[in-house]
Amino acid sequence: MPYLLLIISVIFVTLNTMMTSITTSICAILKFIFPWQSSQLFFSRLANKSMWRWATFNYFMLQKFNRIEWKINNEAELKKDGWYLMLSNHLSWADIVILCSVFKDKIPMPKFFLKQELLYVPFVGLACWGLDMPFIKRLSKKQLMKNPKKRFSDMDSIRKSCNKFQHIPTTVVNYAEGTRFTNDKKQQTNSPYEHLLQAKTGGFNYALQAMGEQFDKIIDVTIAYPENTQTPFKDLLMGKLTRIDVHIRTLDINDALSPAQENTPKAKARLREYLNNIWFEKDQRLKDIYKND
Repeated sequence: MPYLLLIISVIFVTLNTMMTSITTSICAILKFIFPWQSSQLFFSRLANKSMWRWATFNYFMLQKFNRIEWKINNEAELKKDGWYLMLSNHLSWADIVILCSVFKDKIPMPKFFLKQELLYVPFVGLACWGLDMPFIKRLSKKQLMKNPKKRFSDMDSIRKSCNKFQHIPTTVVNYAEGTRFTNDKKQQTNSPYEHLLQAKTGGFNYALQAMGEQFDKIIDVTIAYPENTQTPFKDLLMGKLTRIDVHIRTLDINDALSPAQENTPKAKARLREYLNNIWFEKDQRLKDIYKND
């Protein structure tokens, strides 16, 4: 039965993503053809509505195929017409489905910083491109030494995307760890945390510099799958996901905005300390969740 559910889930998720990709791509093409601001806003709203339908259908499947105990600790006051910068830990591809499911009726649909490789994933890349999500190219130290100017290519990409978000309420999501958490990655990177990788300030700093003054709040989200720690996304598709813990709180944007705008070595160190403090508290929260399981 679980493998039959896996096949059915993959088919429905693929069809849902494909239809969303087509809709958002048409919106992107129409925005290109009709460059006026009123047209841009109209087609951006249509694309966001399409993503909302995608999230709603995924949530329906999530509930239909799984018997989930939701534990949502929401300490935040949120609104649909706000601008938010969201920080979240990253455990699985399931995180995107969970974030969209939890927040789809509370805040503007989340927009994610994505690795450039995802641009070439069938349906997914096209849909995210149509939604103006920033694609980030990971460069090695060797590549940066050969061409130092490429250090700023991510910043340009994020600025272009964030400029499109200025006239329509938006939630920008930053997975500060840069990749999904695994114990192997934790050991390889000598992470000081038990349940997290070291947070990176790059994308967080870029988003603050690009549109920091427009953000109303920082939303700090902690996700855990206490009974499905190894393969939560596969378990989700197989109907075996049993519990999801989500902790939500808001933080004052000005505490992070000031060092990001200064952009000096001392300010960068302050921003790194600010993010490390959030990650320390997040790790403590995860320890409590797993300890009480």
